Amino acid sequence: MKNQKTVLVTGGAGFIGSHLCERLLSDGHEVLCADNFFTGSKENVRHLLDNKHFEMIRHDVIDPLVVEVDQIYNLACPASPVHYQYNPIKTIKTSTVGVVNMLGLAKRVKARILQTSTSEVYGDPIEHPQKETYWGNVNPLGLRSCYDEGKRVAESLFMSYHRQNNVDIRIVRIFNTYGPRMHPNDGRVVSNFIIQALKNEPITIYGDGTHTRSFCYVDDLVDGLVKMMENTETIGPVNLGNPVEITVGELANRIVKLVGSKSEIIYKTIPDDDPKKRQPDITLAKKFLKWEPKVDLETGLKKTIEYFRGIL
Repeated sequence: MKNQKTVLVTGGAGFIGSHLCERLLSDGHEVLCADNFFTGSKENVRHLLDNKHFEMIRHDVIDPLVVEVDQIYNLACPASPVHYQYNPIKTIKTSTVGVVNMLGLAKRVKARILQTSTSEVYGDPIEHPQKETYWGNVNPLGLRSCYDEGKRVAESLFMSYHRQNNVDIRIVRIFNTYGPRMHPNDGRVVSNFIIQALKNEPITIYGDGTHTRSFCYVDDLVDGLVKMMENTETIGPVNLGNPVEITVGELANRIVKLVGSKSEIIYKTIPDDDPKKRQPDITLAKKFLKWEPKVDLETGLKKTIEYFRGIL
């Protein structure tokens, strides 16, 4: 293949990373997958290990990595509160020391590098829906700050390397994503609700169920990542997410129905700094990437339920 590239995916054995590795292989590239297996799992990429164009490296981005590549997708970082609060210092290091290491690599080999930032840079947003121009409302001292502020610093590092060293960067801000290979114990609403529903256990909603989220199916998100990497019109940041907003209460009811579960719904106190609203404005993604989500919530949930049924 004439435009075959060698692509590094950090966090490549994670939920989104493993789907991205599959997509890049199917597009005909050589893929190096680096993961320290903190939240990623070998199971997620086991089916790729026999592919001669795929290479798995057990590596933590906090340590420098010396490889020769054309593109880098930097996905390394635990992304659910359960995991990133388990070792907050390590989380911050991944988004700072790890990001400096990856930007240094990109600078040395002249690779284009894409940072998967997050809607969490908007904090508990006062602006709704959230545009890329919004500076956010983040608590720098809260339990979630190791992740939120880490990702904000990562964006700042990317821009600094771009301005000072001409590194070819791309930044996306990912909103809630779901699909097969989500971590079963990551404490996110989709995986929590599905597992509770499959076990006919009470479904736990934190808060009164009126706070909202917008859920993007993983295949749509991966398509957005690849389009962002290949685009030459903007370096970002660009929001990637599904603009269809749903209350957490409605999501729970839908999952109960799709699973055919006997679960009842119970309500508990909402954690500190938990955003009350989340909805991306995807005007820029439509304009520059010609991208918008295609998979509707019901279709995506059915595929995700099937996956969790299989692993339970």
